[in-house]
Amino acid sequence: MTLTSNENPNGGELSANAKRMLELREAVLQAWSLRLRATVKEAENLSHPILINTFPCLYDRIAEAISPGRARGAETDTNTVAAEHGGERARLTNYNAQAVVSEYQLLRWTIFDVLKEHGVQLGGEEFSSINASIDNAIRDAINAFALAQLALRERFVAALTHDLRNPLATAMAAADLIKHSTDPEQMRPLADRIMNNLDRMDGMIQNLLDAMVFHTGERLSLSIEAFDMLELVREVAEQFASVHGALFEVQGSTVAGYWDRDALRRCIENLAGNAVKHGAKGRPVRLSVAALHERVAVSVHNEGPPILPERMESVFQVFQRAVSAREEGSRGWGIGLPYVRGVAESHGGSVTVDSTAQRGTTFTIDMPIDSRPFQYAPTLAE
Repeated sequence: MTLTSNENPNGGELSANAKRMLELREAVLQAWSLRLRATVKEAENLSHPILINTFPCLYDRIAEAISPGRARGAETDTNTVAAEHGGERARLTNYNAQAVVSEYQLLRWTIFDVLKEHGVQLGGEEFSSINASIDNAIRDAINAFALAQLALRERFVAALTHDLRNPLATAMAAADLIKHSTDPEQMRPLADRIMNNLDRMDGMIQNLLDAMVFHTGERLSLSIEAFDMLELVREVAEQFASVHGALFEVQGSTVAGYWDRDALRRCIENLAGNAVKHGAKGRPVRLSVAALHERVAVSVHNEGPPILPERMESVFQVFQRAVSAREEGSRGWGIGLPYVRGVAESHGGSVTVDSTAQRGTTFTIDMPIDSRPFQYAPTLAE
């Protein structure tokens, strides 16, 4: 099973060289890890799950890209794997931009060396495809690395003041009526209106703070405990099935680890809700759990219209989501995905999206199986 096997199974058959690449994945990643620790000082003392990061998924996508007829083109055309990796390097390590570039360059030559050692002969197009995929990955990772160090507090303030204005105005109007009233019977409903709008404002602010915590250099407060991720995913699937019917399919195996159960339940609920809302009506929603290299990957896949490439990063940005949610007439702040990212990052992980019309859309939360050592990892502000 590869990290992309939960996607559309009708995407086309893998070529012989692509299958051979997947068979050699562990050999490539092991050789790459040794080279990386030996040549990039910033990687020397990283723990294995942080060092390996999203590279197993990246490798699978590079292998898939060399197959003629597959829906996937160059590796990073339709997903955010490399971008998430760049963001994680900025948040969880002392990498600089050169270190990020170096590890992709090392991956390139490690792939070619290991394939050659095992007698895999690449054709010209396959060679070009691998190079293009890695070049694109470098571009996306470096862009994300740089963007992770920028704060957009001005847009946050603009979104906050815009959407708080209505409940604030309602509360002020009710208070003004109370000031001019002497009838206690009229004051009570006005006071209730004030309290309801203040409660609404408080809830909006709390939700925004949860999603925006990283833009202020803070980290979500987690309550880490031991539990089985597959069990949690099944609970969410059963909860949604009771409302939406038998759309939900769960696959994978038991993965026991240490995470914040309530926060991850909310994340999976957000992803499942989005899959129902934006996916093809009546088509299955697939939830999966997989473990690899001391990391767990929780994926939610739906069929239907894809997310446009130019919007793949913006769906995780509170500012842009708040604006687009209002433009599309959506209820709420559009902060579900920013919250999912915040929770994943607080666990030392990330969330990626892969989306095309042929394969559908897959959101994947990828993080260490034991997140206890990473919940207090330094942030940019620190």
